[in-house]
Amino acid sequence: MANGNGRAVPPRAAKEPEENIFIFYPNLIGYARVVLAVASLYYMPLHPRTCSILYSISCLLDALDGFAARKFEQSTKFGAVLDMVTDRCTTACLLVFLASAFPRWSIVFQGLISLDLASHYMHMYATLSMGGSGQSHKKVDESRSWILKMYYSDNKVLFTFCALNELFFIALYLLSFSSPILSPSLLQPAPSTLLPGSPAAPKPSMLFTSPWSAGAMEMARANKMDSTVPWVLAIISFPVMAGKQFINVVQLVKASKWLAEGDREERRKAGLPRRQKMM
Repeated sequence: MANGNGRAVPPRAAKEPEENIFIFYPNLIGYARVVLAVASLYYMPLHPRTCSILYSISCLLDALDGFAARKFEQSTKFGAVLDMVTDRCTTACLLVFLASAFPRWSIVFQGLISLDLASHYMHMYATLSMGGSGQSHKKVDESRSWILKMYYSDNKVLFTFCALNELFFIALYLLSFSSPILSPSLLQPAPSTLLPGSPAAPKPSMLFTSPWSAGAMEMARANKMDSTVPWVLAIISFPVMAGKQFINVVQLVKASKWLAEGDREERRKAGLPRRQKMM
């Protein structure tokens, strides 16, 4: 093709289509995780079996989205943040329920929520501010922490710790519905609300007008669930859960020290602290 002066003009390069990050396969899996998590929260107060199944599927999909990201070369910062936010929010919501189910231990569950959120936020912020915007929070230098290096670099180790951590809390959730040892109220007979002329076996809706009332909650918990399997799962997963909390503490401490290193370097470049002039 030539212009008016007879000079050849190179053809314009065709504009490449813009990728829609939001419909990448791993992100679609992430949205499915969110939907399943919300559905599990809906069933959490009264339907332990349904809730546990939905919650468990949401957790297991956490491994599938990483596999999809690697297989289809669709690893993105949005997907990484979506994955982390989903993990933190779903675990926090389950721990909130456990705090209400076991009020005597609520401060422990509140502490676990705070540790989980603080540890991952500090680690993510330190990685972005000190390692650069292109640095992944899963790429940890062994010189900073060999524990975090081993935890994040091996997908099998990461999946095992995360899965068994969630399994322990799910087991506790099931025990709140089935174990009189942890929930003594299950041994207490509910007061009768039958009136003369009422049916011998009234529907729950006749006893408790609100399905979210305390009485309806107790009735749902006294549904003859067997506590054997939840106890076994809780005992097996407890050591790994404890190890996960230790890793959270290490992550929080290391991230804090890394940020402090950056602060000292910035203050040194700014000439701080300024020496006071001699009087």
